[in-house]
Amino acid sequence: MVAGLAADGRPAVVVPLLLSGGYHVHVDIAGAVADAGSAVAARPLGPDPRLVAVLHDRLLEAGADPRDPLTAVVLAAAGSSDVRAVADVEDTADLLQRSWAGPVTTGYGSAATPPVPDAVLAARRGGAERVVVASYLLAPGHFHDKLGGAGADAVTAPLLPDDRIAAVLLDRYDVAVAAFPT
Repeated sequence: MVAGLAADGRPAVVVPLLLSGGYHVHVDIAGAVADAGSAVAARPLGPDPRLVAVLHDRLLEAGADPRDPLTAVVLAAAGSSDVRAVADVEDTADLLQRSWAGPVTTGYGSAATPPVPDAVLAARRGGAERVVVASYLLAPGHFHDKLGGAGADAVTAPLLPDDRIAAVLLDRYDVAVAAFPT
């Protein structure tokens, strides 16, 4: 698609609808933009404090108490073998930990470790009386469907729909447009 726009002489801004900067951002999208010349790529949606605010609200909706030190949260992401993507998820977990009394750790659906069920088990072994999986996924689908079997007491809804996600996307677009070569 980016190549087609470039062939037509039309500039393009690619905003990855991805929560972290893994292979797709750093290889696929970066390559497509580099080959197009008249295109720029925005950074992925995360990490961002607004995503963390959505996660926090989803946890409250699932009945989790942010003041309870015995309620652990496992931030569940799709996963990537790219260390930059894992670092982005870890950064998001660190941001969430600032508003959560109990431990916040990470778990992954694929490629990265620990898998979500292992992270839930580790939280229980660490003394958590309640474990809530915070879905760090944009929408329902394969990875979200697997979270229900991870052994947690509750699983949050995905991040969408939420106007704050759209705001992050638009901000990423604005920053990329401002950097567009003139």
